[in-house]
Parts: sequence; structure tokens; C-alpha cells
Amino acid sequence: MEVKTFLSVIVPVYNEAERLPKTLRRLHEYLAASPFSYEIVIVLDGPTDGTREVLAAIADEIANSRLIDQAVNRGKGAAVKDGMLQASGQVRLFTDADNSTDIAHVGQMLQLFDQGYDVVIASRNSKDAAGARQAVPQPLHRWLLGRIGNLISQLFVLPGIWDTHCGFKAFRAGAAERIFSHSEIDGWGFDIEVLALARALNYKIGIIPAHWVNDDRSNMRLRSYLRALMDIVRLRARMRRLSVNRSD
Repeated sequence: MEVKTFLSVIVPVYNEAERLPKTLRRLHEYLAASPFSYEIVIVLDGPTDGTREVLAAIADEIANSRLIDQAVNRGKGAAVKDGMLQASGQVRLFTDADNSTDIAHVGQMLQLFDQGYDVVIASRNSKDAAGARQAVPQPLHRWLLGRIGNLISQLFVLPGIWDTHCGFKAFRAGAAERIFSHSEIDGWGFDIEVLALARALNYKIGIIPAHWVNDDRSNMRLRSYLRALMDIVRLRARMRRLSVNRSD
């Protein structure tokens, strides 16, 4: 009898030659000691540095891992979507390659799934979940841009969620397949889109507090923030006219 994978961990990767080995070793350390079956799905989003070579060098160290190698850089949203739709887990989590939110947070998430939630996200904002904190804060300019983006998101599409972009979100398999089959944003605005779709599809969203450690080598730049803001504006118009077939 085929044993179903319980947890899929999707790691979208662009140019991460320096940070990826530490993150994958941490995932392996935690998951190998867990009582459930798992897979680590690494989605390469057209890297142009030595990410592929570094990954090949450590591949034998990382159990239950598989690779989706996209030759062309399309964006984080596209990479996460590919991973979610090709994963096999009953629960599907995506986490950033910089390991800012440690994989141990998944334990709190699983408790909420046991309580009937369909989507569980981590938040760095205590307004979402008591105890959330940023152990190493972002630089001021990134914090300000993030605040502006969140206020726009609250106003236009996602009132009540104060941290939409923490890169640690998990979905039941059925929710992942429905949500990501409808998602269209390839860039950084995808986080807001998938949460908006989750609400439109009447999925129950839970939030856990993140103990988040910023890595100032993030690949997100000012241009990406501006594009994400434009995505929010377009998403509002789309959500107004979107009529999702509840039977799909």
C-alpha cells in the first residue's frame, strides 16, 4: 500500500548559493527527527549564480528531497505555485531559502490544522498573533516600505491581516490545489493574492506568531516592492469581478 506523504516543504530558490546549504541542512535536521513522512521540494527559479553547483554538492546529505529546475527566472510566486501544485503532501508549506522563520514553527501550525484550519500562516506582527517578534529587525527603509504595502493591502484586499509577506505559509492539500490553480501573480505580490483567494474560497485561515530573524541579503529590491503594490491594485479589481466556481 502506498504511503502518503504528510508534509511537503517547498523552498523557492533564486540566487542562493551562499545561504541554501545551511537552510537545507536545518530542514533535514528537523524533519528527519519528526514522526511524520515528508518531502523537501526545491524549486530553482532560474538562478544565475552557483546555486545549482552548490545544491549538487550537498544533494546526498538532504534526505527525501527533489528538485524542480526552472531554466528561466519567473518570480517567487511562480516558483511557489509550481512547488505547491507538484507537491504530494497532505500539508504543503513554503518557506524562504534564508531560513528567517525556522522550520520548528511548523509544530504550532500543525496544532491549528488539527483544530480545523485550512490555511495557516506565520506573522511577524503581534497584532496578528501574540508573541510575534522580529529578533533581528529589518533596515528602516525596508520596514517603511513594508508598512506602506501592508496599509494598502489592508485598505484594498485583506483587512485584518497585518503581516501578509512572512515567507512561511502552509495549506491543506485541497486548499493548496484550489488556491494556486487560480493564482496569477508571479512576483512578490503573490502572498497577498493567495490569502485573498483563500478568503474568497471560504477557507479558514489561522495565524501563528513568528520568531523572525532578518537576513539583510534579501533578493527583494525597491522595484519588487513597487511591482507588488501595483499587483495589489490590480488584484482588487480582479477580486471584485472574480466569480469562483465552488465546485471546481
